[in-house]
Amino acid sequence: MKYPPLEQAVIQRLPHGSRKLLVAVSGGVDSVVLLHLLQSLAGALNLSLQVAHLDHQLRPESSGDADFVKKLCAQWSIPCHIETCDVAALANESKLSLEMAGRQARREFLQRLAVQADADLIVLAHHRDDQVETFLLRLLRGSGLSGLAAMRVNQDAWWRPLLDCSRKEIMAYAQAHDLDWVEDASNRDPVFLRNRLRAQIVPQLQELNPQFGTRLAGLTRQIQIEENYWQEQVDCQFQALVIASDDGIRLDRTALLQVHPALRLRLLREALRRVRGDLQRIEAVHLQAVAGLLLNSRSQAQLDLPDAWVARRYETLWFRVAAPELPVAYDLSLDVPGAVELPDGRVLRLSLSTEQGGESASIAEFSVADLSAPLRVRSWQSGDRFVPQGMTGHKRLKCYFSDNKIELEERLRVPVLVSGETIIWLGGMRRSNQKVASLDGGTILRVELL
Repeated sequence: MKYPPLEQAVIQRLPHGSRKLLVAVSGGVDSVVLLHLLQSLAGALNLSLQVAHLDHQLRPESSGDADFVKKLCAQWSIPCHIETCDVAALANESKLSLEMAGRQARREFLQRLAVQADADLIVLAHHRDDQVETFLLRLLRGSGLSGLAAMRVNQDAWWRPLLDCSRKEIMAYAQAHDLDWVEDASNRDPVFLRNRLRAQIVPQLQELNPQFGTRLAGLTRQIQIEENYWQEQVDCQFQALVIASDDGIRLDRTALLQVHPALRLRLLREALRRVRGDLQRIEAVHLQAVAGLLLNSRSQAQLDLPDAWVARRYETLWFRVAAPELPVAYDLSLDVPGAVELPDGRVLRLSLSTEQGGESASIAEFSVADLSAPLRVRSWQSGDRFVPQGMTGHKRLKCYFSDNKIELEERLRVPVLVSGETIIWLGGMRRSNQKVASLDGGTILRVELL
């Protein structure tokens, strides 16, 4: 049987094995046509349909749109899920534009509902004209090449079967089947950039070239093909760059620098995607900033991105959803003998002895007679200096940490043992030139970091 063009688009693009569909329906002509198409093909394709509608509460008549969708689904015997969201409040709270806040709310609503409904796919009514607008929006916002691939027909759980169909074809289908729909007045509001593109810019470009929409849609498809190739390269090489993944993701900086810049940027993008779960609000300027960390001469630096934190720590690049919580600064007096618990859960134990037990990175021994009161343990402070064992001159702790490639977060975990005003030991790292415990039978202070 030969189907008309829109029906063919649905049949040909339906992913194999997908039968339970959650259809996003706003009540506008695009989504009504999509739902009618799926309903008319449900028997032939063995489809199970459910509808989702989110009322953004941005217009007085928005509740009427929800009622329209509810009645339409009742007429066609399709289960319908309707929720409301105060998008204006969400935009204000999250410091997002109304467009971005609405998109975020709708995306979260559909994903949550898809899980509840055990849907195979979330079906969206985007068409070729939407694709043109999306490309231009991303171009204006400084998107990289990956972003200019724009929307895909199939993208994870999202399915856009009408993406290659024009708005003219959709309107013709609606009129041929005598369908009703609601008009969203906000689609004509020039305050939204997408609307200005639709009403002003795109028509001018089509005057210059009547095939502009078709040509641009073809360009996005070509970009998508090339991006598929690049993603294959990313998948092949990414894991080899991972040094650690127990706390975010750490990539090998030296290895990254040996990768071609075109692939390198995509590897950085992939790291962000893996720690965030998606790339929403990540733009080319953010990727360039991460590349700047990689290439910068500073051995330790960090930056905050939308829902992500990236830091260079010497020869690694560290990706997390948020900056790690820094250890709490402390300054504790010590009893001898005795023990004190440090903020990170480790214990510093002090005991007295007349015999040496031997030193290690976590154990130091001092002659009690050589020590001054008070005895304290604290976190390092700006301006701290000590004389490392084997040296004659003072060295700033900041320089010592830098020379030994101690990361910023780890520096605050190093217990600094102070006798009077003199630093005598960096717990777990190095003692000062304070005299080693003697063998003349004097009392020895043994300090253990457990």
